[in-house]
Amino acid sequence: MFNDIGPLELVTLVVLAVLVFGPDKLPKLIQDVTRTIRKIREFSESAKQDIRSELGPEFKDFEFEDLNPKTFIRKQLDNDELGLKEIRNGFDLKKEMAEVTDAVHGRDSDSSSSSGAGTGGRIDMTKKDDDGKDDRPVFDADAT
Repeated sequence: MFNDIGPLELVTLVVLAVLVFGPDKLPKLIQDVTRTIRKIREFSESAKQDIRSELGPEFKDFEFEDLNPKTFIRKQLDNDELGLKEIRNGFDLKKEMAEVTDAVHGRDSDSSSSSGAGTGGRIDMTKKDDDGKDDRPVFDADAT
């Protein structure tokens, strides 16, 4: 719970608590705080048990930490019933993006060299069909 508090910060909090509450009231305050934390934990465990009993036996393995999307996805990827690891490993985003940028800039890449062999990998957007019509849509200034 307090993993990010260092020893110097802890000593500072203790000294501050002694100064604010006084040495005579501090033990009673610590007892009240621990009792309140214990009651809150008991209440939350009771609520979790009630929810599990209401969900039924199908959800006996249900963990409330699974409601966090990151935890749920991580658990599903580790489970791998759907073959998601194979899909994720088979998809190389950097390679796909490099192919797209090569095609946009008109450079030859390994996969696009066969498709644009006659034009050097370039696509001529100004080229018109045989009948003289332009394939580009009409520009509408009001629509943009």
